[in-house]
Order: sequence, then C-alpha cells, then structure tokens
Amino acid sequence: MKLLRRAGSVSRFYSLKVAPKVKATAAPAGVPLHPQDLEFTKLPNGSRYEDSNHLGTSHLLRLASSLTKKGASSFKITRGIEAVGGKLSVTSTRENMAYTVECLWDDVDILMEFRLNITTSPEFHHWDGRVLENLHAAAYRNALANSLYLHYYVQNHFTSARMALVGLGVSHPVLKQVVEQFLNMRGGLGLPGAKARYRGGEIREQNGDSLVHAAFVAEGAATGSTALKMGGNPTSSLYQAVAKGVHQPFDVSAFNASYSDSGLFGIYTISQAAAAGDVIKAAYNQVKTVAKGNLSSVDVQVAKNKLKAAYLMSVESSEGFLDEVGSQVLVAGSYMPPTTVLQQIDSVADTDIVNAAKKFVSGQKSMAASGNLGHTPLLMSCNTETHLSGKS
Repeated sequence: MKLLRRAGSVSRFYSLKVAPKVKATAAPAGVPLHPQDLEFTKLPNGSRYEDSNHLGTSHLLRLASSLTKKGASSFKITRGIEAVGGKLSVTSTRENMAYTVECLWDDVDILMEFRLNITTSPEFHHWDGRVLENLHAAAYRNALANSLYLHYYVQNHFTSARMALVGLGVSHPVLKQVVEQFLNMRGGLGLPGAKARYRGGEIREQNGDSLVHAAFVAEGAATGSTALKMGGNPTSSLYQAVAKGVHQPFDVSAFNASYSDSGLFGIYTISQAAAAGDVIKAAYNQVKTVAKGNLSSVDVQVAKNKLKAAYLMSVESSEGFLDEVGSQVLVAGSYMPPTTVLQQIDSVADTDIVNAAKKFVSGQKSMAASGNLGHTPLLMSCNTETHLSGKS
C-alpha cells in the first residue's frame, strides 16, 4: 500500500499504516502548525460568530477571497496561483472558514504568500464600494446603513490564536519558515463567540411537494463526544422498524450534528405526504424502544463497524484528512490520530447508547418539515406522544 500523490490530484491513504504522521508546533504569532502538496488554513469564523448586525459576513468574506488585498491585487492573486498550476478554494460552515491551496511542494512559498494575504490582509478599496458604503451610512440611521464590508468583523475574528495551519506533503521546517516570513497577523484571541443556547422549536414549510422531508431532534453531544448513529440504510434496525408498518416508499436515518459546544441528535425522514405521520411515528417508537433497553449487542457492533468505516473513508482523501486535523486543533487544541478515534468508538458501551436514546426521548424537541404537510404531525403532538399520525 502506498500514498498516491501528484499535483492536482486527491491523495488517498488506503491503510492506517501509511496515514501521515502529524507533527505540531506553534509559530511565533501563536498559530498551531501541522505540516503534512496541500496547505490548509482554518479559522473559527463561521456564521455562529455573526451578530444581528453582521448576518452573512462569513459568506461575503468567502466570496471576496480573491479580491484585492493589502499585499496583492486580485489580478496578481489569480494569475500567480494559475502560473504555478495551483488551486485555491474557500469553504465555510456554521463554525469555521477553511482556506485551502494545492500546489507542487516546490511552489509552496509562492502560494503561501498569496494564501496568507487572503486570510490576514483583506483590503476593501473604494472601487470595491467604499463610496457607496459611506453614502448609505450618511443617508440612513439604521438597517440600510449597515456596511457590507466589515473591517470590524475581520479585525476581531481573524487573529493568530484563532487560526490552525495544516500542511500535507510539506516538511515541518519549511512550513514554519514560510509562516515566519509571510505571516503578518493580528495577535490575541479576538472576540469570544457566544455559547450556543438550545431552545427547541418548529418551522414548517408548506408547499406542493409530494415528498415530505422532516427532521425531529433533541439537543445532542458536542464535538469530541463519541455518538453512534442507529443507522440509515435498509439493513438498519431503524429502517426495518419503519418498514414493518409503512408500505409506501420512504427513507429514514439517524441524524447527528455536532458543534464545539452543542449538538443535535434525532431522526430524519423522507416519505410520501400521506405516510409522513406513520413514518415519523414508527421511527420515534423505535428510538423509544432502545431507550427502554431493548438493544441487541449485535446491532451495537454493526453500528460501531459502520461508524468506523464512515470515519476512515472521510479521512482517506487528503482534503478530508486536512479538514479533520484542522477541526480537531481548533476545538481541542491537539490532534487525535485515527487509531485513537477507533479505540474510542470501540469503548462505547450498550448503556451509553441507551442513555443517548433516553436523552432524546425526554429532551426538548425541535422539528423542521417541508412539503405537503397535511399528514405531518405538529411538534406539540410529537412531544405529547398523542395523535402522532394523521392530519396536523
């Protein structure tokens, strides 16, 4: 087995034995360095850090990544990356923004300079709309006076202590040297983000779609907690439980979304409009069955195997591996190798799963549904466990 790597390709690690060994340090500016031909900068600057005056800022910054910066024009950035056959991509989630460049290792210093300019030196010039920004600030007291280009947001969230820099195919000394040469970034922790506060609620989108999509969840585990999904394929106990009482086409799966300080856990269903209530009821009853302790050790082992396979496949590509390292460093300040993650999954006991199911059943629920909702139960009836099927 070997590591396949070339410029413009996706590296895949087909065995834990050839997975990259991660070495970590901190640059003088406080940036954790994890050298691994891809480079990757991740900052905790997703939409969760926006307040009511700054909604959409992270999305705007992602789209503005190739605009002129203090150290390089838009033309220079675009042509400079293209000249060495490189590639730049920017992605964002609710919690993080990731800036990724891909190139031959000989050109790492060139793309590193561009990438650091993009992440640390945004410059919104008057030709980018400064005059119009000032015009709206002068003309309105609120609302339309709000700026699109928020230096305040960048200055308080793009700081060295909030950044993780990961390199794949780059030696540690080279990565450290390049960072020391080009990094010019504000220090400090920046503004702290508000802690997520779970409240529960319901949003229903009524339309003419014949298929109803519905998610029914309670607050779950935060990132770093090991949680097993009950499964979401024709061989899972959840699917089989629903199939016993529903004869129309459907799909059902466990739903799990984990963030740094909270999470969501529950079920996600897709069904014909007329059968929506029956599908949701059957899936919910299966979770309640597990909460009562009716759980097979064989099913638990199957779930563990599926989770381990899904995790290993998510980090077998270079992009997936970089994302995993960066995410762990930002949340925990350290990196946990795949072997350790697998050991943690194996350590989950049957009682842990029963307790997770109990927390879902007893917890404050949230629900979102879209489609023809005439037969989709309201959240209130789901919480009271009465009239769970039938018209809402």
